[in-house]
Amino acid sequence: MSTTVEKSIVVVERAIPKEVLIEEVKEEESVLREAPKEVKDVVDQAREESSEIEPKTGVSFPIKPYNGLQLNSLGLRKKQILTIGVKIYAFGIYMDNKAMKDVVNSKMEKAPEKPTKELYELMINSDVMAMVRLVIIFPALTMSMVRKQFDEGIGGSVKKLNGGKKDEELVNKVMGAAKDSIKLSSGSVIEITRLPGYILQTKVKGELVSSVESELLCRAYFNMYLGDEPFDKVAKEGFGKSLISLF
Repeated sequence: MSTTVEKSIVVVERAIPKEVLIEEVKEEESVLREAPKEVKDVVDQAREESSEIEPKTGVSFPIKPYNGLQLNSLGLRKKQILTIGVKIYAFGIYMDNKAMKDVVNSKMEKAPEKPTKELYELMINSDVMAMVRLVIIFPALTMSMVRKQFDEGIGGSVKKLNGGKKDEELVNKVMGAAKDSIKLSSGSVIEITRLPGYILQTKVKGELVSSVESELLCRAYFNMYLGDEPFDKVAKEGFGKSLISLF
C-alpha cells in the first residue's frame, strides 16, 4: 500500500472534524486523488456542508473562502429585457465580520430591532474588508456587456453619492482594463473586493484586472447592494440581519 493511501486512511481513522479534514486535504490534493472512496465521500460531504446555496439559481457559495471573510447574504441580479426578468448572476456578500463587529460596537450603543439605514451606512462607509462574489448565470454574457452594465450601475451610484456629479474616469478604472478576450460562460466567477484603505480590487475568473484606491468608488459599489435601491431587497435584508448579529 502506498504511503499516500496509508495517510488517507489514518485521516479517516482519527475521526477529526470535517472542516479540519477539508483543510488538510486542500494542503495536499494528491492525497485525495489517491485516497479510498470512503475518504473522498467524507470530504465531498464536508465541502457541501461548508457552502450555502442561492435558492433561485442553485449556485453554491463557500461560507468562508479566504482571508477571514465570511458569507453573510445571498442574492440574484436580474435585468429587465423586453419586460422579462432575465437572471444575470447570483451573488454572495462577504465581510470580515470580526473587524465589522468592532466598527458597529464603537458607533452604536445597542443593536436595533431591525436593520436601519444607519447600520447599513456603517458598512458602506467603512473600509472593512468585504467582497461580492458574482457567479454568472446568463450564458450569452460577454466581457463588453459586463463592462457596460457595471459602468452604468456603479456610475449611477457614484453620481448619487457625489452630489449629482458623474465621474466617468473613475468608474472606467474598474473594468476598463478587462480584456474582451476573457471568455465568460455560465458559472464564471467575478470577485470585487474592498480592501482596507479603500482599495477596490476586481478579479475576473481569477485574473486581476484592476486595483483602484478610492473611498467614493468603494462606497458606491456596496451602495448598489445595500443602499436605498438595492439589486436584491431580500439579500439586503439578510445582510442587515447579519449586521445586527454582530452586537
